Amino acid sequence: VFRGYAERKRRKRENDSASVIQRNFRKHLRMVGSRRVKAQTFAERRERSFSRSWSDPTPMKADTSHDSRDSSDLQSSHCTLDEAFEDLDWDTEKGLEAVACDTEGFVPPKVMLISSKVPKAEYIPTIIRRDDPSIIPILYDHEHATFEDILEEIERKLNVYHKGAKIWKMLIFCQGGPGHLYLLKNKVATFAKVEKEEDMIHFWKRLSRLMSKVNPEPNVIHIMGCYILGNPNGEKLFQNLRTLMTPYRVTFESPLELSAQGKQMIETYFDFRLYRLWKSRQHSKLLDFDDVL
Repeated sequence: VFRGYAERKRRKRENDSASVIQRNFRKHLRMVGSRRVKAQTFAERRERSFSRSWSDPTPMKADTSHDSRDSSDLQSSHCTLDEAFEDLDWDTEKGLEAVACDTEGFVPPKVMLISSKVPKAEYIPTIIRRDDPSIIPILYDHEHATFEDILEEIERKLNVYHKGAKIWKMLIFCQGGPGHLYLLKNKVATFAKVEKEEDMIHFWKRLSRLMSKVNPEPNVIHIMGCYILGNPNGEKLFQNLRTLMTPYRVTFESPLELSAQGKQMIETYFDFRLYRLWKSRQHSKLLDFDDVL
């Protein structure tokens, strides 16, 4: 009798483990930017190698025959036109957003961006506030996603939530530390890098265009998963990001979770009880987390 009971218990444990593995695998496939590696045949690899070997590596010589003075005049006039169009776009987009938001029962969206690098990240969408349908969780693949993947998914989710809606509040849940954000693999945001790296500059500028223009208060981006303000470089990073996102009014906050401000931030997005439970099990290898949630 005991042997049969032990055997049933062992099988149940194996089935439960298999279910968890399959569930996590399915969640991984739904992550923004996740990739499936396609197997290549030898013929395909040889064909690609052959085509590369015959590509012409000779760079095209730029035409520098025009006068540099004319070029600078043209550039300055082009900048003036760009600024005029930006002002026009701003007013037009603000008007469109105002019309989109002027509907009964509209609640401004809160976007939650979650890096898969955070331990137990796949469970975070299950512990958000269930009484607030305006929270939009987006889990992205830290290893394979690109900034473009993330921006496209944010735009898509905003349109699904409410056509024409923009972000009023945002949570970026990722790893990092004092003075830096570990957004993507090999992409660490520091106060110096957000001034120099083109793809990072492009990301924050594009993200700013997804922030609200009609919010009477500055839009807020919360940072969780790390404490950015642990040294002076953290404030420099936030200052540079605010500058990058101008003319959109955006403020960055990264309070300590145990502080009163941190508790308020957590309660903005999460069921506080479930968040504390998730936090207590975040680094645990127990497999009964789903049952608890």
